[in-house]
Amino acid sequence: MTPKDDLAFIPLGGTGEIGMNLNVYRCDGKLLAVDCGIGFGGPDNPSVEIMVPDPAWLAERRGDLLGLVITHAHEDHVGGVAHLWRSLQCPIHAGPFVSAVLRRKLAEAGLSQEAELRPFDLPGRLKLGPFDIEFLRVAHSIPEALAMAIRTRHGLVVHTGDWKLDPEPLIGPPTDEAGFARLGEEGVLAMVCDSTNALVEGHSGSESEVRRSLQELIRPMRGRIAVTCFATNLARVETVALAAQAAGRDVALFGRSLRNAVAAARECGYLSRVPDFVSEDEAGYIPDDNLLIICTGSQGEERSALAKIAADTHPHMALGEGDTVIFSSRQIPGNERAILRVQDDLARRGCKVITADDHFVHVSGHPARDELRRLYELVRPRYAIPVHGEWRHLSEHASLARGLGAEALVIEDGDVVRLAPGGAEIAESVPVGRLAVDGSRLLPVAGGVLGARKRMLMNGVLVASLAVDGQGRLVGKPRISAPGLFDPDGPESEDLAEELARGLGELPKGLRREDDAVTEAARAMLRKAVGRQLRKRPNVEVHLLRV
Repeated sequence: MTPKDDLAFIPLGGTGEIGMNLNVYRCDGKLLAVDCGIGFGGPDNPSVEIMVPDPAWLAERRGDLLGLVITHAHEDHVGGVAHLWRSLQCPIHAGPFVSAVLRRKLAEAGLSQEAELRPFDLPGRLKLGPFDIEFLRVAHSIPEALAMAIRTRHGLVVHTGDWKLDPEPLIGPPTDEAGFARLGEEGVLAMVCDSTNALVEGHSGSESEVRRSLQELIRPMRGRIAVTCFATNLARVETVALAAQAAGRDVALFGRSLRNAVAAARECGYLSRVPDFVSEDEAGYIPDDNLLIICTGSQGEERSALAKIAADTHPHMALGEGDTVIFSSRQIPGNERAILRVQDDLARRGCKVITADDHFVHVSGHPARDELRRLYELVRPRYAIPVHGEWRHLSEHASLARGLGAEALVIEDGDVVRLAPGGAEIAESVPVGRLAVDGSRLLPVAGGVLGARKRMLMNGVLVASLAVDGQGRLVGKPRISAPGLFDPDGPESEDLAEELARGLGELPKGLRREDDAVTEAARAMLRKAVGRQLRKRPNVEVHLLRV
């Protein structure tokens, strides 16, 4: 069997963790990419803020890549496009709202004239080589989320994207259960399905219930109110704005991503019931009891509007005694420390902090187990492939699918799942990895630059500068700098310099005439000395000048 005559699913990111979705379907040698997202560095990568999947394997085959389809506009599905498009260089296919969001991202990255963005209408159909794609509307915590029915000569695959069953999603229609049932009647070879809430029993809840709850919560409050939520959760933004309006409050938006999402929404005809928001400049002059702000920072992002407000460094807004901050969101795994730090800073300033643990201020956009059961009853796939979750989510999802009659495969990023012909199996694996977004460049997370940065973060860095003459004798005294290890004004640097001078003086005369030998000897002496004092092994840089 060769890739020229099979149907396969290949996740390059997003399986075994939440975020960084990049999926590939292969049919008769041609490739279709689905979603291209970002993830957060988290505590395991303290020097990394944003990560993207490594596209190297796919980029090497971009001659066979027919296009990239985006299922919805959440950052873990669309945030990597502007970073990775130059590697992929394929047409991007997206619905109206995703296209509006993407146009802004591509413009910021200087790709407006290069990247080919091809919007399609909803509901829509798209034919790309051997892939005949039908889009189904699904409810999620963002407008225009889509599932994909991918028809090929080998069979029909349903790719759910992110979804839930919400009878009142408030913005956009409910999930197209009739459409899924129709696919089930047609016969579904495999379903690649969201696993985020596979551990949660019952139902995820309705956005309409949150609207009623937030209106009741906000109405009697006094002082300034700040609500933080995901920028693209437009139903939640609308809910908060309407609750503020009912309570006689003006609403201001704080955060660039939030303003961009709202601009894209209005461009597509959403938020028509919400009056214009006041600017950040104006917000500071509105009486406390008449102001509500919606801001970014629900995940504790260091440069977000809420983090700056909590640290009292925001140029236009301050919160304190008598004010309330509502976290209308969930914690993405890995962000817990950052979120708690922001909440603690707010509490220290005298704010009352309300989370989903205190009040009904959030529902998930992903299906709980009752919703998963319902979808399997409708679609009746032969094979189930859980994705979009950590390993325990995938395992629980697989167990549930098996109980509902499907054969389930638990896979990892890089696994090539051959779906046809023959029975589904993990046939091989391809190389995968993660890249860190470091300014305008992408660096391997496990690579030399970030590896050195991580070591410096844990063990510090020491820089020694010294001059020697042609015979290798020291000229003057070495200078030692060790920020993060020793106090600049402390005696440790002087002591190290004296120890280094003695050690170099004891080197054989022949070695002292060789620059590399002197440099390596100095590095070893300093590392050993610091290790003896601090039990650390810092990165040591030696600058040698021969005069």
